[in-house]
Amino acid sequence: MKTSVLVGLLAAVISVPAFAHHSISAEFDSNRPVTFTGTVTKIEWTNPHIYTHVEVKEPDGKVVEYRVEGGPPNALYRAGWRKDTLKIGEKVTVSGLRAKIATSTNIGVATLTTADGKRVFQNGGGGAAAGAGAAANQ
Repeated sequence: MKTSVLVGLLAAVISVPAFAHHSISAEFDSNRPVTFTGTVTKIEWTNPHIYTHVEVKEPDGKVVEYRVEGGPPNALYRAGWRKDTLKIGEKVTVSGLRAKIATSTNIGVATLTTADGKRVFQNGGGGAAAGAGAAANQ
């Protein structure tokens, strides 16, 4: 009896962090896919997600820095990616979902593709697929 209660309590304690994680649909809009090409300016390799900052020059000349959410560092590391997989100054193409908040420059469920065609942090590093046809929408 004591063992089963202990196991139940342990399972409850271990599962608590899973409930704290946000839903993709809570932050990102699956009806607002976007694709753009820009330059990596900063990489934040931190928990619970990594963020790659990508600077893009818009057609009107305005420069926008997008914050592209990747997967958890541990999952990316196990998949073979490292902090230096992408380099500052590297050109990348990003396909993902815009944030629901119109003023936000966050991009989620993203795939970054390097100039040589290598896909990095595909679908946010193991998250749900970005949806069929994350077409070029800006």
